[in-house]
Order: sequence, then C-alpha cells, then structure tokens
Amino acid sequence: MIVLDSSFIIAYYNTRDVHHAAAARTMIQFLGGKWGQGLLLEYVFLEIVTVLRARRDLKVATSVGKILLQASETDFVPCSDVFSVAFDTFRRDRAHDLSFVDAAIVTVARQHSPGFVATFGDDFSGLRGITVVAS
Repeated sequence: MIVLDSSFIIAYYNTRDVHHAAAARTMIQFLGGKWGQGLLLEYVFLEIVTVLRARRDLKVATSVGKILLQASETDFVPCSDVFSVAFDTFRRDRAHDLSFVDAAIVTVARQHSPGFVATFGDDFSGLRGITVVAS
C-alpha cells in the first residue's frame, strides 16, 4: 500500500507544476500496481480540491475530486479513524516540521510497512518508517 500526498496528485493533474513529469512517471508505476493499493486520506483530498480550485478552477477541482473518489486503485481513508494517533505524531515529532496533514500521512503510512508515500514534500525525508517514492 502507498499513501498519496497532495503534492503528488496536484503535480500530476497540474501540467504547469514543476514536478508534473516526475508525477506522471510515478503515476504510471502506481497504476501498474508497483506499490499496491493507494490510500487517500480525507485531509489530503481536502487539500487537493482546495489547491486545484485556487490554481486552476472549480471545474478542474471537481473533476479531479470525482476521479479520486471513484478510482478503484485508491481507498478513501476517513480521518476521524486516525485523528488521535495523528495528533500524537504531530505533537511528538519535534525533529521535523510536519503539518497536521503530514502527521496523519506519516501515521497511516507507518501502519502499512514499508511506509510508502507518494510525495514531493521535503518534510518526509529522513522520517523513520517512511519510504518516499515520488521525489
């Protein structure tokens, strides 16, 4: 299993993103099953549609949102299920500058060894139990 970060999904759907080409290559591997099923956290979904609406428009944000929710390659992860543990990760990890959403991603990824995360976020580098695949 692999946890999908907003930076990866946004780069894939935004052709003007500096990471678009790398995201496209990683997406081909993901869709080919290299890392198994994708996990899309509720928080990440919120980030994706919000950023795409701001950078592109409502039509693009809505279209991508529908694709993500209907994709057979991804499982939607309601964040109320991981909130308490994610808050503990957020509170305890003082060595990294994790946002709360990133702490939730780390929490879920660590529950699925070897902790694959598709991201372009620098905050995930060097985290114990996390393997970044899209950087």
